[in-house]
Order: sequence, then structure tokens, then C-alpha cells
Amino acid sequence: MDIREMRNEVLGARVVKALESRNMEAYYVKTKEEALAKALELIPEGSSVSWGGSMSAQEIGLLDAVRGGNYEVLDRGTKETRAEQEEVMHQALNCDVFLGSTNALSEDGVLVNIDGNANRVAAYSYGPKTVLLIVGMNKVVKSEADAMSRAKNEAAPINAQRFGIQTPCVKNGTCSDCKSPECICCQILITRFSKVPKRTKVILVDENLGF
Repeated sequence: MDIREMRNEVLGARVVKALESRNMEAYYVKTKEEALAKALELIPEGSSVSWGGSMSAQEIGLLDAVRGGNYEVLDRGTKETRAEQEEVMHQALNCDVFLGSTNALSEDGVLVNIDGNANRVAAYSYGPKTVLLIVGMNKVVKSEADAMSRAKNEAAPINAQRFGIQTPCVKNGTCSDCKSPECICCQILITRFSKVPKRTKVILVDENLGF
């Protein structure tokens, strides 16, 4: 075990306890392969499953595993028109398991997410029976304020560049608190407690995942 792994293992255990204190279910694993196995344990066969464009879930192979498994998959990416995609996004709000990640996670267990269309943060806050989040240790920061800063100044600019849109953060690499028509920072969700016990499940992974 190298020094970084030692640090992350100690920190990861503390973050797991912090999430559990907030009525969430949490796990710490070392590899993408372990994360995939744990995620599939938490998704009952036959479940309806959807997601909101999570790179982290994709990077561990979870989206492909779900597509190839015994699940009812609600995937807007298979639809050609915007109207069809919108229909799937609405159906996803009533699915059994909604997959995703988080833009940032504080050491004391607070999740911060910024969204454009808001389908992702809407599902995180209400609707699906279970929200299952795959979170790389690269997204863990010290405080809620640091989590907000990471979401706005690191995750959002990278995602805007990924989407190929023309917002100020694409050009300067950091948040300008813009009101651009293409702004993807329209809704901000801070999740500090799970009203429904263990509805939100977090798998922390000792890997750099997502943005």
C-alpha cells in the first residue's frame, strides 16, 4: 500500500461514517472492479434503472453492466428526439434505482451537485426509490464551502467543455456566475441528510473518477 492509498483509506473510512450519520448507506472500496461488484449487489435484478449522465458510473463499467443485465433500463441515450429523451427523463423520476455521482463531497458527508436541466438533482432529491452514487476520492474536499467551490469552479467548467457549449467558464476555466443561455449551473442541490433511511447509497472508490 502506497502513501496515497494509506491516506485515502483512513479518510474514506471517516467519510463513510459521516455519510452514515446523515442517514445514508456508504461503502469504501479500493478499485473500479470492487465498486462495480458492490454496485451490482445493491441493484436487485428486475429493477427499473436509469441515470443522469454520470461519467463515474460509466468509468467503472456500471452502465454497460446494467444494459447487459436483467434490468428494465431507462436510457435517454437510446432516443433520437428531444421529446423522446424528455419522456425517458420523466419516467426516470419513478424508477427503482437512479445511478449517478456527485460534483463534490465534503469530509463531513455533505453532497453538492449543480445541474442544468435539473433532471439529475431532481432525482437525487425525490422520486426514485434508491439513489446509488459512485464517487471517486478525487471529489472529497474538506468542507461544504469547498464542495461548492469544487462543483462551480472545477466540475462545471469541465462538463461545459465536454458538452461543447459556449459559456464563460469554457473560455476561462472557472465559474463566472454567468447567466448565459447555455448555462449548466441552473440548479444547485445540497444534500445534508437522507429523509428516507438509506435511500441514498454512496460507494467511495480510491480512484480518480469523473470530473
